[in-house]
Amino acid sequence: MLSYRHVFHAGNFADVLKHLVVLETLQYMMQKDKPFLYLDTHAGGGGYALHCAQAQKNAEFSNGIGMLWGNKELPEAVGRYMEQVALFNQQNQAKGLGFYPGSPWLAQSVLREQDRLSLFELHPQENKLLEKTMSQAGRDRRVKVFSQDGFQGLIAQMPPKERRGVVLMDPSYEVKADYDRVVEVLVQAHKRFATGNYLLWYPVVERMRIQHLKKAIQASGIRHVEAYELGLSEDTSGRGMTASGVMLINPPWVLKSTMQAVLPWLVKQLAPQNGFYRIETWVEE
Repeated sequence: MLSYRHVFHAGNFADVLKHLVVLETLQYMMQKDKPFLYLDTHAGGGGYALHCAQAQKNAEFSNGIGMLWGNKELPEAVGRYMEQVALFNQQNQAKGLGFYPGSPWLAQSVLREQDRLSLFELHPQENKLLEKTMSQAGRDRRVKVFSQDGFQGLIAQMPPKERRGVVLMDPSYEVKADYDRVVEVLVQAHKRFATGNYLLWYPVVERMRIQHLKKAIQASGIRHVEAYELGLSEDTSGRGMTASGVMLINPPWVLKSTMQAVLPWLVKQLAPQNGFYRIETWVEE
């Protein structure tokens, strides 16, 4: 679907959770010298101006990164994340919080010379912005941007030549079939590359869909699956995202302890009255 633009949601509470988990996973992978592939199936524009009309329409960043900006007392993992957000703003010569980095830029910023990035974005405007964002510091031989369906691109690139990899899947879910398709694609990719680290972001709009997603993963035969959720309010039957989560296949073993410290802190910062978090093991190792 080519109507979705992530700029409307850039820097919201869901981005905070997703990007924290992405960065912690990449940091874990870099503990070994061996190179790896970072693959983003729905890369978006790579970075966003928070002062533009689209971002200002609902100002979702005000309930996300805006609540954390300027806070000096941070858990270690949140500190690393905020350093990257600050660096992106410095790169764009912003005074204060004017820009927000997407997952492609975050990965490009922290990955090493020997690592690779494969970024897929089908929306023509987002793809053009992605190319621009990823070339701000000059041509980067590690990075390849593809104007094609990320689900198909993921399957085609598995297994990576490095035999190590981190995959981020975060479709818009505007097409309801995406809830089923993400499972189908994960199963196919996992068959080709069972040792990969897979991260699947999901929105909680209707809890029923997440329960269905969980059951489908549990029935797939895939092992070692964890999920982390951050919510601003309890589930409702109305419209709108009340929470979001990141499901991981083969998560870093240190991630659970990190998130046990980070998630309660985020709830206090972002939604002290009605917020909540979940840490779940969907499938044992």
